[in-house]
Amino acid sequence: MSEKVEVRISRELYEKAKKYIEEMGGFKSVDELVEFVLQELLSEEGGGELSPEEEEKVKERLRALGYI
Repeated sequence: MSEKVEVRISRELYEKAKKYIEEMGGFKSVDELVEFVLQELLSEEGGGELSPEEEEKVKERLRALGYI
């Protein structure tokens, strides 16, 4: 496993992420959710286009986190 570093986000965004986890499940912590979202976004940078389903899934996650 990779070494971890600290990333700071606003309290408001943290609370939204925490609420998302409580309501939707699938993640053990806000850290896990944030790491997943970043991996998803960054892994697609040079990997080609997303399918319409994948694109909608990413948009849903970003909406739930308050980014869009």
